[in-house]
Amino acid sequence: MDNNTLLQHFDQDLRIDIVYPGMRKDIVPGLVRFVRPAPGMSFISYTDLPASQLDAAVTEQLAYVEEHKLVFSWKTYAHDPQNGLAERLTAHGFAAPAPEPVMLLDLAATPAPLRTPVQANVQRLNSTARLEDVIMIEAQVWGGDFTWLQWRLTGHMHVPGYLSVYVAYADNRPASAAWVYYQANGRFASLFGGSTLPAYRGRGLYTALLAARAQEALARGYRYLLVEPSDMSRPIITRLGFTTLTYAQDYELE
Repeated sequence: MDNNTLLQHFDQDLRIDIVYPGMRKDIVPGLVRFVRPAPGMSFISYTDLPASQLDAAVTEQLAYVEEHKLVFSWKTYAHDPQNGLAERLTAHGFAAPAPEPVMLLDLAATPAPLRTPVQANVQRLNSTARLEDVIMIEAQVWGGDFTWLQWRLTGHMHVPGYLSVYVAYADNRPASAAWVYYQANGRFASLFGGSTLPAYRGRGLYTALLAARAQEALARGYRYLLVEPSDMSRPIITRLGFTTLTYAQDYELE
């Protein structure tokens, strides 16, 4: 499939048609908006407006955010029309983020390391009680308070078929964690997490978690894996065949 067609599918599936449990979806003229109460993040996922209407649209959304006291961002992508939206967002008080790659793997050409049966002790969590292992790993790797993640993953694990959470264990302790979301149409599966405690890096646990998720996605009939990787994981996934589909920018309201 050519890149333009992939981008059309990406926009349709993951920016327009997508639904998020626990969020209200609003279709307003030229925009797709998702809303949840603060401190959760509300956001615009898709924009299709001519340049002449952008100022009015941004002003209208800011008034809505103020009225409902929302934490808010506006998502844009490198393949979107370059119609001045970025400049208007920054002029209205949104912080300009650095572009982050959105990387894709076609599971029809899954490389051998991701097709080989997983040898590491990788377990798919079947109980929300075990999310404590995930939270511990994320907090130690990235720092900060990750109780919000436990709340979010707990809710999503109760949605049938929506989320799979994996933990890799080594030396009888949780060492690496990752998860994958499945959209209903069966085309894209989205990877998140992928964090390994420093003492356990270099043992192939990150790749084992990728393999477990790739194999599950294949078994469920999905065609593509998507991920917005950290700088640390980008060399690994590039080596495993992921390529850059587009670049994302998430403009957060300051």
